[in-house]
Amino acid sequence: MFRLSNNLVGILNFITFLLSVPILGAGIWLSHRASTDCEKFLEKPVIALGVFLMVVSLAGLIGACCRVSWLLWVYLLVMFLLIVLLFCFTIFAFVVTNKGAGEVLSGKGYKEYRLGDYSNWLQKRVNNTKNWNRIKSCLQDGKVCQSLSQDKVGETVQQFYAEQLSPIQSGCCKPSNDCGFTYVTPTNWTSTNAATYTNSDCSLWNNEPSILCFNCQACKAGVLDNLKRDWKKVAIINIIFLVFLIIVYSIGCCAFRNNREDNAQPRWKPYP
Repeated sequence: MFRLSNNLVGILNFITFLLSVPILGAGIWLSHRASTDCEKFLEKPVIALGVFLMVVSLAGLIGACCRVSWLLWVYLLVMFLLIVLLFCFTIFAFVVTNKGAGEVLSGKGYKEYRLGDYSNWLQKRVNNTKNWNRIKSCLQDGKVCQSLSQDKVGETVQQFYAEQLSPIQSGCCKPSNDCGFTYVTPTNWTSTNAATYTNSDCSLWNNEPSILCFNCQACKAGVLDNLKRDWKKVAIINIIFLVFLIIVYSIGCCAFRNNREDNAQPRWKPYP
């Protein structure tokens, strides 16, 4: 006879299996239609996530509903490892995003960002040439500076200084305040004497839309500040997801115990 815990595990895993189908389909679609490095970067993780959810949900569904104890045991083992990994990642996310903040500028609506303000682990990730080339390609494909060059044409320098720019726009789409460049448009600035530069980013600035300050340290810092905010949101979501996983794991343990009890009972009794 089925128990309540077995039914709950079966229903939850059936829903998870249904969710894994579109995730896997999206990964396969990306593998055939991806045209940019960003899309290609997402292709393998999405397929892996879809396959993982499908296999694990099938193990839990069959194990709970068909009373296959060894499958349910594998399912619980995977769930336990997932809980441990999510817990470790959540702690790690809070630790590496604890440092770093934008510098408030007098008379400016936006902040500026310094790479050295962020954790060493994050700095190493963006200072890696291969990693940064991939990130830079995503920024260029995403046209993060296009809104500045198109939507704010005709703005005066004072209007531009009052803008609330995102960390990436502030770091990648304009030169540093240290450079003292002359404003022409939001993404077009006239450089001054290079001998007076105190910030190495100043010599990297280029008015070419595909270059701008994408090679600057400030751009990397802007990306890290944006990543820091996203990771903190993910960490909070992970805490909620961890509570849910622990509840499901507890229900799964009850279902596993039910399986063992049911399988231990004789299926027939001999006549006296």
